[in-house]
Parts: sequence; C-alpha cells; structure tokens
Amino acid sequence: MRLDKYLKVTRIIKRRTVANEACDAGRIVVNGKPARASYDVKVGDVIEVNLGQKPLKVKVLAVSEYATKDNASDNYQVIE
Repeated sequence: MRLDKYLKVTRIIKRRTVANEACDAGRIVVNGKPARASYDVKVGDVIEVNLGQKPLKVKVLAVSEYATKDNASDNYQVIE
C-alpha cells in the first residue's frame, strides 16, 4: 500500500492530500530515510511523522486496505 494511503487509512493524517504534501516536504521519514508518497509500506517499517508540535513515531503492525475508526490504531504501534 502507498505511504500516503496508509497514513490516511490508519488516520495518522486525516487527508491523503495532506499526507502527500507532507511527503513532498520531507516531513515523513521511513526507516530513517525521507520517503515519497509512493513508497510501498511493509509490516515492520518505522514511520516518523514530523507535523505540528510533537513528532510521532510508529511501527507498522499490519497493512489493510480499509480500517474502521475503532480498529485503525490496530495497524500500528506508537513508539515515541
């Protein structure tokens, strides 16, 4: 699954266009490297989102095409 879509489906970022723009600006880092919106997310990846006051670092636990509001956070684990 594309990185921008994963961030939207898991509700880490509310809109896919915002996720795409954040990737273009270099605010999304995957496994220590700046990532493009087209990056293919895999289980075990560590994603760092630098938006707002506090950066968010998560580990990918699952990749699903669709997630409800209640189980969206089951796809990742917050590290920091």
